[in-house]
Amino acid sequence: MKAAADRASVLEAIARLQRLAELFHLRRGQLARESGLTEAQWRVLEEIATEHFMPSMFARTSESSPPAVSRLIRQLMDRKLVSVAVSATDGRQRRYTLTATGRRLLAQLRAARARAIDAVWMDLPSGQLDDFVRFSDVLIPRLEAYAESGVKET
Repeated sequence: MKAAADRASVLEAIARLQRLAELFHLRRGQLARESGLTEAQWRVLEEIATEHFMPSMFARTSESSPPAVSRLIRQLMDRKLVSVAVSATDGRQRRYTLTATGRRLLAQLRAARARAIDAVWMDLPSGQLDDFVRFSDVLIPRLEAYAESGVKET
């Protein structure tokens, strides 16, 4: 039976994971800014592209306030990236869609992201990627369970 990891190894692994998270966040911000967007605006564009976008649901799942999401939508509409139509059957319902300009911008963002994936990930040995995925499949539920447990540090 393998021995449990020692604290120094665990702390080193956490430091690496934190650095990866920081780099992903940094690169996502760079991609957004290169397109003249904020990360939040990009997330809203991605959600609207699914054609099942509901501002209230997006606010809940993204831990944003409804007024903040409304502000983002207004910003995107002002830039002619998003349009809104009132439902013919229920005047309280709104349907948000990407304009042609919004679709082009989102396609450019996705292409830039694909180029980054190609440059960073595609030439990694498949065995290392498989190991990373397997390890992530173990770590993610452990982190989720711990976060959901509400354990407080003392």
